[in-house]
Amino acid sequence: MQTENRLLDDLARMANGALNTLSGLRDEIESRVRERVERMLADMDMVPREEFEAVKAMAQKARAEQEDLAARLAELERRVAGPGGAAGPRKPTAARRRPPRSSPTV
Repeated sequence: MQTENRLLDDLARMANGALNTLSGLRDEIESRVRERVERMLADMDMVPREEFEAVKAMAQKARAEQEDLAARLAELERRVAGPGGAAGPRKPTAARRRPPRSSPTV
């Protein structure tokens, strides 16, 4: 009986060691594949997710600010126009043209 237990214990230790080795091998393969993919993405000038999310948040904030400013401008224009509409929207003034320079005669 003692022999069988010892044999089974040795087999269990061997199987456990093999599983640990395979687990370590799996982790090593995953890390190498991840490194390769990251290197390929860096070579292709791809941005990391964190940078993309930061720029996306900045764009959303800028859009919201632009919409707020447009609403404020519309409100100010409405106030300037007043209830009677006396001060309507301004017309753009014509740009003054300069007379063409005459070339000096020699």
